[in-house]
Amino acid sequence: MKVYISADIEGISGVVDIDHTKRDGKDYKIARKMMAKEVNAAVEGAFRGGASEVVVNDGHGSMINIITEDLDERVHIVTGSYKPLAMVQGVEGCDAAFFVGYHSRAGTLDAIMDHTYHGRVVYNIRLNGKEMGEFGMNASLAGYFHVPVVLVSGDKKTADEALTLLKDVEVVQTKEGLGRFAAQSKHPSAVREEIKKKAQKAVETVNRFQPLVINPPFHLEMDFMLTHMADRVSLMAGVQRVSGRCVGFESDDFLTLYRMMRAMILLASTGLR
Repeated sequence: MKVYISADIEGISGVVDIDHTKRDGKDYKIARKMMAKEVNAAVEGAFRGGASEVVVNDGHGSMINIITEDLDERVHIVTGSYKPLAMVQGVEGCDAAFFVGYHSRAGTLDAIMDHTYHGRVVYNIRLNGKEMGEFGMNASLAGYFHVPVVLVSGDKKTADEALTLLKDVEVVQTKEGLGRFAAQSKHPSAVREEIKKKAQKAVETVNRFQPLVINPPFHLEMDFMLTHMADRVSLMAGVQRVSGRCVGFESDDFLTLYRMMRAMILLASTGLR
């Protein structure tokens, strides 16, 4: 059995501030080590549960956060950007997916560092009228490849988001937000032990989980932070201008939609000043 791990950093236990998540942050070195430890806990649980192969994708920011030598030597690791499928690069052909260290979508109350892909660019994303964050879009792309998300770790609001979308998924709540930059966290050792146990259980009972499959047609709407970002994105073929800062795109193929979403965000980010 081949298990896939998409790893982010904002949902890691004890991580609460941009000083933890930015490469020039004074506490970044601590956070990246903690990120690797929680990923390793998921890796260990996966192998204990019967996995024969584990692929880890570093999915935060520039996607070069995890020091390769800090990871379990049995894994394959995907790092760097720009990967074609970004946070979900490498999921195709896997039997199950873990999302470790994830966070809630932009605009979520009492969620640690809530944002959707690019906090300075994206205000909101809607898929077929439903608000979606990174978790929802990435789980949908995994579902496109018939891969169920069987475990997610992150703050309470991330756990709630996952259970709302997937119904049946193993969740590890690493902390509870008290605001955007404050949380009550579980001790990292306790979090890692819970991740290990639930990862093992998820792999052992993998047949109970279902991929998140959304039926076509797909209609994506994206609200940007500023109108001039929408100005730029609306120049792309197939993109419709909906309002001052909102654009839309339609497709019958989710992979096409996902890649277009990424291109839209990248183009919009050129408007940052």
